Amino acid sequence: MDLKELKSRLESAHSHEQCVEEIAQFFGTHNLVFGHGTDSAGGEAYWLVRHLQHWNADHWTSPPTHVHIDEILEIAHLRVTERRPLAYLLGKTWFAGLEFNIDRRALIPRSPMAEIIERGFAPWISVGKGDRVLDIGTGSGCLAVSVAHYCPGVLVEATDVSPNALELAAENIKKHGLEDHISLIQSDLFDAVCEKYDVIISNPPYVPRARLASLPAEYTKEPAVALDGGSSGLNVVNRILRNADGFLRPGGVLFMEVGEIAQAFSRTYPKLPLTWLELERGGEGVFMLTREELTGYFRG
Repeated sequence: MDLKELKSRLESAHSHEQCVEEIAQFFGTHNLVFGHGTDSAGGEAYWLVRHLQHWNADHWTSPPTHVHIDEILEIAHLRVTERRPLAYLLGKTWFAGLEFNIDRRALIPRSPMAEIIERGFAPWISVGKGDRVLDIGTGSGCLAVSVAHYCPGVLVEATDVSPNALELAAENIKKHGLEDHISLIQSDLFDAVCEKYDVIISNPPYVPRARLASLPAEYTKEPAVALDGGSSGLNVVNRILRNADGFLRPGGVLFMEVGEIAQAFSRTYPKLPLTWLELERGGEGVFMLTREELTGYFRG
């Protein structure tokens, strides 16, 4: 299906629901890759239509306006010709049930850590008012904002080496009215961090450098610094692991995602007492370690 045929089908559609079906078919004929908030052509088509409706269910059964059709066609054209992820084209995305501004200054949020944060870190640990949480490599600020939202009263600090990412994170902090609860620090991991924390969270770069060139086009639109984990994928992960205990309070815990390199990570650290988290909504490669476990392994 080409864009001209899609336009004809949208103009004949009797409802926005039918628009979703037509857009999904269009996306499906262009070998797009999904994974930036959706996992299918249908999911992405639904997100596009509902976003343009401002998530207003009142118009779901009504036919699309000419304005909506023009907007859909413009975005669909860019999606298939430039392979830009839909989140970047819309400038919005969702994480942990919250809406975030997003653009090419940061990785598009998609970490399975959303489920952990939504549950307030339960049942793994108890997080309460006055506890300090550090988010290493905050990017868009999605983890930091979600923690402050779901764990009222915690004090969150978030770091990133990229000033552009920190600007975007500041926008999202303001968007959710959390300026008094989250502080931003420009820092290469722990370099500019001075405090100690009850919890450290991180979704660091962990894609092996050799794989970057073979990633689908959609992923090459994201900042390379947010993906590039060095030759093994473990360069940044190793630095966090070997220094985290010095920034944790007694009993403090590190939560980190290593995603698809989880097996390689386990082979590298076969005696590290990792607790891999089983999540109801799926997702792999998230583990936790206590300060004492980290100290015992690296300094024992």
